[in-house]
Amino acid sequence: MQSLQIYNSLTRQKEAFVPLVPGHVGMYVCGPTVSGESHLGHARPYVTFDVIYRYLQHLGYKVRYVRNITDAGHFEEEGRAATDKIAEKAQLEKLEPMELVQKYTNLFHWAMEQFNTLPPSIEPTATGHIVEQIGMIEEIIKAGYAYEVNGSVYFDVKKYASTHEYGKLSGRVIDELLTTTRELEGQEEKRDRADFALWKAAAPEHIMRWKSPWGVGYPGWHIECSAMATKYLGAQFDIHGGGMDLLFPHHESEIAQSTICNHQAPVRYWVHNNMITINGRKMGKSYNNVIKLTELFSGQHPILAKAFHPMTIRFFILQTHYSSTLDFSNEALLAAEKGLKRLMDAVEGFYKLDAAVVGASAAGSNAELEAKVKGLLDELPVFMNDDFSTARILANLFELVPILNAIKDGITPVGALSASTITNLQSTLRLWLEKILGLKPMQAADQEKLQGVMELLIDIRREAKGRRDFMTSDKIRDQLATLGIQLKDEKGGGMSWNLD
Repeated sequence: MQSLQIYNSLTRQKEAFVPLVPGHVGMYVCGPTVSGESHLGHARPYVTFDVIYRYLQHLGYKVRYVRNITDAGHFEEEGRAATDKIAEKAQLEKLEPMELVQKYTNLFHWAMEQFNTLPPSIEPTATGHIVEQIGMIEEIIKAGYAYEVNGSVYFDVKKYASTHEYGKLSGRVIDELLTTTRELEGQEEKRDRADFALWKAAAPEHIMRWKSPWGVGYPGWHIECSAMATKYLGAQFDIHGGGMDLLFPHHESEIAQSTICNHQAPVRYWVHNNMITINGRKMGKSYNNVIKLTELFSGQHPILAKAFHPMTIRFFILQTHYSSTLDFSNEALLAAEKGLKRLMDAVEGFYKLDAAVVGASAAGSNAELEAKVKGLLDELPVFMNDDFSTARILANLFELVPILNAIKDGITPVGALSASTITNLQSTLRLWLEKILGLKPMQAADQEKLQGVMELLIDIRREAKGRRDFMTSDKIRDQLATLGIQLKDEKGGGMSWNLD
């Protein structure tokens, strides 16, 4: 069987996967910036790399999976000046920055649990590694590839590009970068517009700030990942993952600063998932199509026709190869919901069969059917070894559905498949669906029952309010709140609810 092949964004070709240390894999994936709720776009990388993590473990590798939490810095050089997302949001929500960070970190973990993703081996935070970041910046300055101005430190991109292949990962050319990068207000202290910040001096009003050799400030976004990846995976490691939107400037900057600090290229295989669009459009606040994961699960967004189960979302993501654009729509999710139910119903029913009873002969009476089932199962690892082709795996599993249903319903004669084939089929389905793809049965019936109960309670509460029986109205709202169900009164007399 073909060994695992991974498409490497750096070389732009599939390559045989050979880890640095036999039997061990180091994998780093850029985690969330916890300045707000995670949205639909965040679901794709974490589901994608969860499957990769699961499969590498299935192959027998001991995997150290590091996924960071960005809880400091991550300023964006857009508009008039750099802004710190976390400090800015903390002021808006009237929370301490670390209070805000904890709130959205908890919410992120909850969402990942709903998606049935495995927790990473290590989940470091940027604020917990300020010392490592300062140390790395000092090494880059010492090497002559960074400079300090007014308490801020910048990476000298032009100097780096004179001796290294800057832009190799993203395909950007340095001369183009220098001529097309916008001149932003407050950035005149940089030697070149393409230079990026390693450390930023903090203004007096800036909330998140730390002492450094260059004065009080906070780290740049890019240095955080380099420092944490180096600490837990070493100067060079096997796989670095993230969304395609991080290719430039984030990952390109990681390569540059890590190469200078550690004297070698940091990553052997760069893996990037493509974006999610919504009805053919990229997600953006201006389009009002940014769907938070809590809204997705509750259906409380104008775009959504209904609430969608996390397993439906996971299945929807895995139906398309991770490197392809994935277009979200109500129609696509409804189709995914229907398809997943069909697959799971067939599989769950088949699990309950007694192989010894169904398999009447050692060989099976239908040699053609035996060969077909074996062929479909044998292809599963072949597809997965071809750059994690989950879509092709699911296609094969769907080809098995009518076979499963026919045996389960007694349409296919007893003994058509041997007992050993049925046992193998049952165990293989569990392995691929549950252990590798991470799909588990939806509790659809329970969800429908809950929806029905909530609609009834909302009607009762609406009637109570209509006759000014506020005691009953408040009692319904308050008791539901104790159960973690929040009722919200909408304009025009409507009511909505969501699980807290």
